Amino acid sequence: MKTSRIIISAIAAVSLFVSCESQKDGVYVKPRVIVTCDPELDDNNSLIRYVLHANDFQTEAIVYNASRFHWRGDGKGTTQFIPGSEYANMGLGPQTSWRYKWDERFIDDIIEAYGQCYENLKVHDPSYPTYEELKSKIRVGNVDFEGEMDHDTPGSELIKEIMLDDKPGKVFCQAWGGSSSIARALKSIEEEYKDTDKWDAIYKKLCDKLVLCFSGDQDGCYVNYIAIDWPDLRIQTTNGRMSRYDNSVYDYQSSPEYTAQNITIGPLGALVRVWGDGKQMVEGDLTDFIGPSGQYSKEELEKQGYLIWRPIQPKGTWYGDGDSGCYFNLIDNGLRAWEDDTWGGWSGRRELGAPDGQYTYMGTNINHQTKKANAQKPDTTGMAALMAMYMNPGKPDENPQFPNFYPERSNQMVARMKWSVTPNFADANHSPEIKGPFDITAKPGQKVKVNARVSDPDGNQVALKWWVFPVGTYQGEVKVENPLAEKAVVTVPEDAKPGQTIHLVLQATDNGFPELTRYLRTVITVK
Repeated sequence: MKTSRIIISAIAAVSLFVSCESQKDGVYVKPRVIVTCDPELDDNNSLIRYVLHANDFQTEAIVYNASRFHWRGDGKGTTQFIPGSEYANMGLGPQTSWRYKWDERFIDDIIEAYGQCYENLKVHDPSYPTYEELKSKIRVGNVDFEGEMDHDTPGSELIKEIMLDDKPGKVFCQAWGGSSSIARALKSIEEEYKDTDKWDAIYKKLCDKLVLCFSGDQDGCYVNYIAIDWPDLRIQTTNGRMSRYDNSVYDYQSSPEYTAQNITIGPLGALVRVWGDGKQMVEGDLTDFIGPSGQYSKEELEKQGYLIWRPIQPKGTWYGDGDSGCYFNLIDNGLRAWEDDTWGGWSGRRELGAPDGQYTYMGTNINHQTKKANAQKPDTTGMAALMAMYMNPGKPDENPQFPNFYPERSNQMVARMKWSVTPNFADANHSPEIKGPFDITAKPGQKVKVNARVSDPDGNQVALKWWVFPVGTYQGEVKVENPLAEKAVVTVPEDAKPGQTIHLVLQATDNGFPELTRYLRTVITVK
């Protein structure tokens, strides 16, 4: 999306008004979030970014989980063998555990590092939760075997408690690895209430309340249980890589130099996984060549038995955080994308009319399916699929109608990592602030002016840009008059029907380092 920019003083107000009705500023409510994850490198990095955004969420639980890539075993010598698994594809037989330390504590380590940064973080936003609060949310879930959901665990019990509580707001259940702890919580609820007169009400309550945000079906619990016994549960799944765009111009943001200066800093930054850092999540893991890659060539690693499933990057390059797409839409950036998964945000969107799980803007890897349908579907989460994706990424297919949010969300991570090591507010950059209405109603043919006010807490200059996000139910062309002026005006088209919506976005970007952006989404509903 190519637009010019208008620079305004940070202390100047953008004084806009609507002639059709009085306006009230919208009030934001933080989404409730359950996180489950396995000890994969990108889960580790995604959790670090998550806690840097902990002020954007109501974190209800952080749970250790298993997946097809990582499971701990029961400590009793019990074996598991699943055809098509990583170990099977590597020519190995039944295993007692797979790529999971018995005393795994990567979640605890990250939360403890957060605790070391908390005093700095709260200087930049007092709403960051305390270390003690986040620590109290950690549980061990269903980690013994891939897809195991036969017994209750501390993690599944906490998830069950949250699912059944009466606190307001939807609960976004994140599965960055497998979903066995979430599935076990649902199974426990079903076992307790299915044959009682409370079942219909509880089933409806959970289907209205829960939103499943999965990074693929990494243990079969979704397709083999949840989609069958809980078919009305909302499922949304995106990948966060923005792979449809050519982001090569931003490669510097993951370069060794940029990473060392801006990401691997302070207690949290010390835990970020980068290429060639000499670490492994599980010592001796022959699929985890990322850490050893700094000492050996590809040929040397292969001679040692390592499975090289993606191109090796220069030592010190940021590894990435492939599961963060599960929560990018929950971040408080002003787009409010979590309120409706067709609205679009930093993770993408579900196209209007598309089934649950089908995010055509960002890509998807889960749909509602039966066991039979799943058996006919090619493997999309196995090592062969991962190797194909990374070794042959394909050509980007940029859609100019949708903004490329990659730089904005990357800059947010850099800014917040700086917050974690900066005790003075004035020594770091912060996003512009926007106040304005979330919702307006207007008649066909009516001109709408939006009352919005923009300021910058650091006194930086702010660039404004008004644009129509083509995600509303009105599908015709909508023009913004004077989109670079302080007073943008939208005329509701004459052919707009009552109930249809138009999404108007004000984007405000400062000139600090890194440049930070905030939005105001105003939904115009035709009356």
